[in-house]
Amino acid sequence: MADVSDPKIAEAYEQIRSNGGEETWMLLDYESEKSNKLVLTATGKGDLSELSAQLKPENASFAYAKVRYENDEHSFREKFILVIWIGENVKVMRRARVSVHAADVKKVLRTYSIEVSASTPTDLKQDDIVTRLRRAGGANYDRSKFD
Repeated sequence: MADVSDPKIAEAYEQIRSNGGEETWMLLDYESEKSNKLVLTATGKGDLSELSAQLKPENASFAYAKVRYENDEHSFREKFILVIWIGENVKVMRRARVSVHAADVKKVLRTYSIEVSASTPTDLKQDDIVTRLRRAGGANYDRSKFD
């Protein structure tokens, strides 16, 4: 079981979810290599490229982000994503635990449109994530957004 009891995690989640909050993403990392405790290690006000710059190949991490994109020329949407990051250099036992710990993380970071499994920064390209969000979002009559 992952320990996600740090109140800073819930606070950051609520700030990202709030309409007036400036924070757009948060990053959770394991307290130490052997620990099952997750701690809030970073938050930010930028886009997914800012978040992906924080992800390290030797870490397994969880991230939560608000993604804003144009719906059409007159409106925009804000959707939330959960990122399960397993860097390319993460050890086998940690990799195995991440899948189990994801269930505990989802109890705290409850509301999101899509879950993104990532192991390299290219897995978090803004355009690719927006395409996935559009597809997951239901009716969209502007077919050019999928080309």
